[in-house]
Amino acid sequence: MSNSNFTRRGVLKTGTIAGAGLALPTYLSAASHAGFTNAPTGDTVTLGFNVPQSGPYADEGADELRAFELAVEHLNGEGDGGMLSTFSSKVLDGTGILGKKVNFVTGDTQTKSDAARASAKSMIEKDGAIMISGGSSSGVAVAVQGLCQEAGVIFMAGLTHSNDTTGKDKKANGFRHFFNAYMSAAALAPVLEQLYGKDRRAYHLTADYTWGWTQEESIAAATEALGWETVEKVRTPLAATDFSSYIAPVLNSGADVLVLNHYGGNMVNSLTNAVQFGLREKQANGKNFEIVVPLYSELMAKGAGRNIAGIVGSQNWDWKLENEKGDRYTGTNAFVKSFGEKYGFPPSQAAQTCYAQTLLYADAVTRAGSFNPCAVVEALEGFEFDGLGNGPTLYRAGDHQCFKDVVVVRGKENPENEFDLVEIVEVTPTEQVTYPVDHPMFSGGALGSCNPGA
Repeated sequence: MSNSNFTRRGVLKTGTIAGAGLALPTYLSAASHAGFTNAPTGDTVTLGFNVPQSGPYADEGADELRAFELAVEHLNGEGDGGMLSTFSSKVLDGTGILGKKVNFVTGDTQTKSDAARASAKSMIEKDGAIMISGGSSSGVAVAVQGLCQEAGVIFMAGLTHSNDTTGKDKKANGFRHFFNAYMSAAALAPVLEQLYGKDRRAYHLTADYTWGWTQEESIAAATEALGWETVEKVRTPLAATDFSSYIAPVLNSGADVLVLNHYGGNMVNSLTNAVQFGLREKQANGKNFEIVVPLYSELMAKGAGRNIAGIVGSQNWDWKLENEKGDRYTGTNAFVKSFGEKYGFPPSQAAQTCYAQTLLYADAVTRAGSFNPCAVVEALEGFEFDGLGNGPTLYRAGDHQCFKDVVVVRGKENPENEFDLVEIVEVTPTEQVTYPVDHPMFSGGALGSCNPGA
């Protein structure tokens, strides 16, 4: 998709109503404004940020919350404005959203679906939140997305990587900026072939919930297509902290690659255990034993320390993108500057996607001229944009999934400091990670219709 094709979809539609005899867009009809959940009546609007403040993904949640707070500051005209100045859509002007000051409430998902739903429900019913965002677990995201669909509010997913979020569990009121497991596998497979060859035997350890299942399915399919053999697939509890009993059998399995379909604290612990068992120095089938972590972040790299050196994986975004890969990733430096000046260190991929989601919601409301969730849905579906750090991006109408470039990374052997632990191996173009809406890995659910609620 070229920059010349970018449109601010809602703005162009709104502009057509001046001509006599032209029909109003759906979201500008009087009926669309009549009665929706938590319609703002005063001079403020409340957003709900639901993140893991405890549990195995708490580090990611803390960074998400930092980004949400920064986004609200920028929407309200505080600070340096961050990516408001680089965003291809120019309707946000630092006066809040539709002239209303943005307030927010927070909750702790505990990295548990039931706790996350309870927290989101409280935000909607007690605090009047009109949009919910956040989450660092796909199980949480799927659960809260379903709740938001029922309640009639928009869910702007935070960090959720399962194929199911915009696959079998997709909802009309839900939108995902983060990439997914299929995209990680599509980006990683050519790199794994180049680094490790086509003749490999892989052993999978997998977090036992929706993200782990679809990550395992995606990376196994992509590597088997190269010629790799999958030796074993073992599920591990999300609550696990010691993976020694799962690592030990790998030693005599005949595998020469260990794939850790783990995230957050789980990945830090399982990788540490694997290194303690000597897998990084092991030879198997006449080859050096390798470890692959399909998805990891700078935060996880920091937790893993020296153990991350040489480990290949994928990211939704990296804070070095604009400096290393050029102006295609404009917005990255502006965000890193704002975040760094406020918090003293670079943002993670979790922070960037949550910041972007907040701006994208505010922008959609502004272009639509309404907080009505159905107006927001129509403004976001098929929306093409740039300037938020990922390059040209499409919010696909058919499943509410963002399509953009994917970053393949590797842990640095000799990092200069604690914030520069990974190097960008390559950036995989959007076309290579795009799939049809009806791809088998994403089938089984219907998007349905927008629910405006009350």
